[in-house]
Amino acid sequence: MGVPTHTSEVSMSSRHVLAGLALVPVLTLSAATPATAYEGHQRPAPKRHFDLQAHRGGLGMTTEESLEGFGKALRLGVSTLELDTHVTKDLKVVVNHDRQISAVKCRDTGPVTAGDPMYPYVGKYIKDLTLAQIRTMDCGYQQLPGFPEQEVVKGFRMVELKDVLNLVKRYRARQVKLNIETKVEAGAPEQTAPRELFVRRVHEEIHRSGIERQVTIQSFDWGALKQMHKLAPKWPLVALTNYDFLQVGKPGASPWLGGIDADDYGGDFVRAAATIPGVKALSPNYGFPQSGKVGDPGFRFYADRTMVEEAHARRLTVIPWTCDDPATVEALMDMGVDGVITDYPNRVRQIMAERGMALPRAYRPR
Repeated sequence: MGVPTHTSEVSMSSRHVLAGLALVPVLTLSAATPATAYEGHQRPAPKRHFDLQAHRGGLGMTTEESLEGFGKALRLGVSTLELDTHVTKDLKVVVNHDRQISAVKCRDTGPVTAGDPMYPYVGKYIKDLTLAQIRTMDCGYQQLPGFPEQEVVKGFRMVELKDVLNLVKRYRARQVKLNIETKVEAGAPEQTAPRELFVRRVHEEIHRSGIERQVTIQSFDWGALKQMHKLAPKWPLVALTNYDFLQVGKPGASPWLGGIDADDYGGDFVRAAATIPGVKALSPNYGFPQSGKVGDPGFRFYADRTMVEEAHARRLTVIPWTCDDPATVEALMDMGVDGVITDYPNRVRQIMAERGMALPRAYRPR
């Protein structure tokens, strides 16, 4: 999961940069939103079920979206594995956050064949590379900057969606969900596989797995959600947003919203997303700035109490992304969110234990 990126985690469309862009309009809309957890309200009783989602398998703990990372999260005990998908030139569904191979995460080891005109592969779009070309790259050559606790999976090669689905089956983790993002780049559609093809291939892989009942589909591209609903009307869908993609106050519909104009709903994320058939959950960024913490000067929650109450009134759950700071996670819990996507599921699980919340089952491979 994550806001689509261009060349790396520091690109202009990454979630951390978007924070600065989104701050001014959000503060205008949310100036009265308190940064305290439950000012003027009674702290809600602990939820019987709190959705602990391991972001990219828990990238704060292990090389992101590796089988080793997903396995570690299953052994720790999480309720959901969160992951990203892209479609290759030869129509394979791979698990990776970035549509453009990041030099921060991967390095070339050599071409598939001598004189391959696509080599070097780092910096290319996944949709322009075959699985064989992608599998030559070492995506575990270094620790991801900013995550000093991350265990590096040396020599890691990007995996396919079917590999993660099979891992869950090997663990017999029948209570674990997989929150699978279709990372269609609605703002620059030429940079990812075409929406209809992308969604169809993801659907085929999940359906073939035999564990589709454990899957939810999320996307920033609400057009992709609508397309998935046509193929699998019973699958629960999750509407992602980072606020900027709503394009509140701008003429016409945002390319990210599948034909919906947020201004027709007063710029309200909940009201707009609730119109999408099949949507059962909302997943906004937790606050602004997007790397901020509760108590920081100027910090405001986006997934605030009002959003939670409005969503619950429509029988929608709220699971914000991607929060790692324990105090901020606790503040979100106090406002009644239904789960959280986090790079550090071990930290959030500890908070849950301290609060007497029900803990997700831990699994072992069979």
